Amino acid sequence: MTPTPTRVHITNIRTVAVPVSDQDRSLEFYRDGLGLETRMDIPYGNGQRWLEVVPAGATTSIALVPAQEKTPAGIDTGIRLTTDDAEADHATLRSKGIDVDVEILHYPVPMFTLRDPDRNTLYVLQRQED
Repeated sequence: MTPTPTRVHITNIRTVAVPVSDQDRSLEFYRDGLGLETRMDIPYGNGQRWLEVVPAGATTSIALVPAQEKTPAGIDTGIRLTTDDAEADHATLRSKGIDVDVEILHYPVPMFTLRDPDRNTLYVLQRQED
């Protein structure tokens, strides 16, 4: 008789996927606009491309996956990015022409919303002191 496992061994979140209509345009936005690094950009399968970006030093990446009928672009990703200075990042992103909220919310921490070229929504929250 095989013993029943007593626990699961999941230790981290590796990657979250964001559906995009154009991987090259999205890479330019996430890399040049948001300052993320390319973790992986490799071909696979029948002309497919696996593309991941990541904030420097982060363990969780964002996969920029081709949008499909069942996973269209233009979603609320639920992704919360952290920063040490929401005010400065908000001003920098606005100066780059990135679609960010006009004002910063201050509840519970300074935060704002941004949208990528496909209108996928991401959030930027100021990191709290531990």
